Amino acid sequence: MKLKENIALSESGFLFDPNSGESFSVNSPGKEIVKLLSEGKSNKEIESYIVSHYDTDEKTFQRYMDDFMHSLRRLNLVENDDE
Repeated sequence: MKLKENIALSESGFLFDPNSGESFSVNSPGKEIVKLLSEGKSNKEIESYIVSHYDTDEKTFQRYMDDFMHSLRRLNLVENDDE
C-alpha cells in the first residue's frame, strides 16, 4: 500500500484529501506512518521505525498497523502499489 499522491499531511497531524475536501486527524504514530508511507517505505521499514521510536513491540504494532491501514483504505487515502 502507498499513500495517494495528492494527500497532504500537516505538521500537526491533519491529513487533507483535496479530491473530497475532507480532512482527518491522526495521532503521533499515525502521523509517522503516513509520512513513511509517503516516502515509499515498506511495512517492515515502518515497523522497525515505530518499534524503535515508540514504546511498543512488533505484535502490538502489527495490530495497530492492520487497523490503521484498514481505516486509510476505508477513507480512500491509500492505493495498492501496482495502481
